[in-house]
Amino acid sequence: MKTTQKLHEIGQSLWLDNITRGLLASGTLERYIQELSITGLTSNPTIFDHAIKNSHDYDDAISQKIKEGKSGEALFFELAIEDLRQAADLFRPIHDRTNGVDGWVSLEVSPLLARNTADTLAAAKALHARAERPNLFIKIPGTSEGLPAIEEAIFAGVPVNVTLLFSGKQYIAAAEAYLRGIERRIVAGLNPDVGSVASLFVSRWDVAVADKAPETLRDKLGIAIAGEAYERYHALLDSSRCQRILNAGARSQRLLWASTGTKDPKASDILYVQALALPFTVNTMPEATLKALAAHEEFGEALPAQADVVLAEFAKAGIDTDAVAAQLLGEGVASFAKSWKDLLDCIASKSEALKAA
Repeated sequence: MKTTQKLHEIGQSLWLDNITRGLLASGTLERYIQELSITGLTSNPTIFDHAIKNSHDYDDAISQKIKEGKSGEALFFELAIEDLRQAADLFRPIHDRTNGVDGWVSLEVSPLLARNTADTLAAAKALHARAERPNLFIKIPGTSEGLPAIEEAIFAGVPVNVTLLFSGKQYIAAAEAYLRGIERRIVAGLNPDVGSVASLFVSRWDVAVADKAPETLRDKLGIAIAGEAYERYHALLDSSRCQRILNAGARSQRLLWASTGTKDPKASDILYVQALALPFTVNTMPEATLKALAAHEEFGEALPAQADVVLAEFAKAGIDTDAVAAQLLGEGVASFAKSWKDLLDCIASKSEALKAA
């Protein structure tokens, strides 16, 4: 049995953190589904920026859309929705077979809306309606402004992938926004079965403290933060509040591990995959990490049970994890906004070059 399939045996879904038109057209994504047990995927502005900038796969589509008078953000979303519809269709048998637990793809609202509740909600509704796929999540950041948009989107029946979460506290805030949306649907007599995942970013923690923590704690903070969040996750799943919505026909929001590619060249290439191989979670990993996992014959034990002990060691070393979590969220919002602007600049420059040609 391949290590990629072993994750499913543990009870974890394995998703790809990538999408390109080349992956779709070449049949590579379909092969990953068949051979590497991929059961979903996620996307973000950086992924699309690199895909459009570093290939000619989108040139014909961009040329056609220019002729139709499309440009900028409107042109991008047409390209993205075309790709994600095709990917969603590849995963649809998995989605149907698992009764909507698995087989999802994700499309992000503009990161420039991260601090605007009303516009985020409007964009989420519009994008989900345009995509016309039941197994497509709309990604909304877990900012203070994003939380009410998450609640309202869930209440409106829009499946949500909550992105840019960095701590157990941020995860709980996102989970409670999801619960409020579901509880309101139940009160309103609406079907409470609206899918959602909450995406906790892991490896960025270790990058953030690499020059501050002692060598004995190298590459341990992200895993400890994930462990603490996993404990909160299970406590919430076991709560009477969650049990009530399940009894009414809802499903639990799943915890998703994001940013699971190893950044430290001295560490194992499956460091976070191995540590976070935990049931009823999702791991969305970059293509390089997926291939690295497939090349391993075995992987070791999951994260240690005593995350609090490791976090206490970081506190002794002067690491304020609450402050770092806030810093990482702010940096994540800024980074995604920059990627979005880079993406639109890329589309604009490529559009001009294609016009000239």
